[in-house]
Amino acid sequence: MELPTKEPKIGDAFGQILTQCWAAGAASWSAVEIIERDDGRIDAHDASTYFAEPERWAALEQWAWERAAAGRILDVGCGGGRHAVPWAARGLDVMGLDASAGTVKVMRDRGVENVVGSVPDMPPGLGEFDTVTLFGNNVGLLGSLRTAPRVLEALATVTRSGGRLIGTGTDPGGDDSVHAAYRAWNVGRGHSPGQARIRVRSADIATPWFDYWFPTSEEITEVITDSTCWALEELHRSPDGPGYAVVLLRRDHQTGAGQS
Repeated sequence: MELPTKEPKIGDAFGQILTQCWAAGAASWSAVEIIERDDGRIDAHDASTYFAEPERWAALEQWAWERAAAGRILDVGCGGGRHAVPWAARGLDVMGLDASAGTVKVMRDRGVENVVGSVPDMPPGLGEFDTVTLFGNNVGLLGSLRTAPRVLEALATVTRSGGRLIGTGTDPGGDDSVHAAYRAWNVGRGHSPGQARIRVRSADIATPWFDYWFPTSEEITEVITDSTCWALEELHRSPDGPGYAVVLLRRDHQTGAGQS
């Protein structure tokens, strides 16, 4: 006999995971992040990676982090502060932004200013930043090919003219990928192959479902080319995998020309 499936309660699952991990000293596998996809796929991740020190980062992540280390920084989807805390240690003016209230509390415990919020509905009163980051594959927060322009416009409102948006992403891969069937399903539904609808789970709590996008470098370039707010300054590919970093320059509000 098949047991009935019990739906989890909706809540701050991500915040609960990071709070547990931080309380355990960010020890390896002290907390587990469960990612559920809308086709039923379940993946488990070691939550301590959200607190990883710079020496544990991949080469691409180190490159992007150094590229962003200037001026006033907004770390969108800041998680456990993996990137923000080392910036703050350098004396930089850093603010974290995350949809998870629990995560924001962890960041405050770590000494970094931060607020609860998400894109494209940015909280008021943030001011302007010299650099806005979407690290840890958070190019995915663009949501989809359809919503990406609106998210980019929202991020432009908090970036000074001549400022930069720096994000990292992962190409979804070819037909031999374990995700090939899901990508084909997306294409059949008229979506981008790298589109995903996911939620984070912790015990009997789950976040609401949300869209997360793994655009190819060609797709992200196309979205940026069509943007009136941003110009592509640099696309840096990982030397050892499908990852990439993208650096965008905030266009002048009036003329569309980038200024420094």
